[in-house]
Amino acid sequence: MNTPTLATRRTKPRNLALDVVDAVVERVRAGALVVGAKLPTEAAIMDEFGVSRTVVREALSKLQASGVVQTRHGVGTFVVGLGDASAFRIGPEQLATLRDIIAVLELRIGLETEAAGLAAVRRTEANLTTMRQALDDFAASVSAGLDAVTADFAFHSEIARATQNPHFTDLIGALGMTAIPRARLDPSVSADAEKLSYLRRVNGEHESIYDAIASQDPEAARAAMRTHLANSRERRRRAAALAGDA
Repeated sequence: MNTPTLATRRTKPRNLALDVVDAVVERVRAGALVVGAKLPTEAAIMDEFGVSRTVVREALSKLQASGVVQTRHGVGTFVVGLGDASAFRIGPEQLATLRDIIAVLELRIGLETEAAGLAAVRRTEANLTTMRQALDDFAASVSAGLDAVTADFAFHSEIARATQNPHFTDLIGALGMTAIPRARLDPSVSADAEKLSYLRRVNGEHESIYDAIASQDPEAARAAMRTHLANSRERRRRAAALAGDA
């Protein structure tokens, strides 16, 4: 059977992780991937689709959250079915306004504050290495004039993985990179100089979270994460008020 490759799915601009998700689901529907089949490795999917490891991990988290695949740590990721259409998700259409962004940030405050505390207790050296790389990538992206969304999501995703609780990873994956708010919806951050200052402030908050996790201080990690996300929420609330959307 001549089944579509992951690479051929890139026909229109959209969330790349969703392209990977759609391709896997299409293969399951077509019978090219049967229940019990093992998915290609992360590296193989990266090569085939031309995306980063962060995008692949986001896609796999979405597939797990919707019940299409299941990951057996140390073994691989396997197809378990077509999943549940009613599974939890927050799609781009639910992030169209500042009010929508604020609602997701409220959810993230509850979820990621506890994740940071658990990560401080349970993190491995490998987790710290990945977090450090994400922070370095963030700084490099900002210096290059980019918005650093991929690095931002990679940092928060690795904190979820560092809890060693797959449910945190799945929920962060279900939210996806679309849950990372950026200046495109924030009229209070417009000029390049303002945007640069804003992104540097965000990464400074990230560094505080990292330091607390590295020091294995769960209360400091919770406080740093709550401060980071609450600051982001308040920035959006002020922007919403200015835009008359509060």
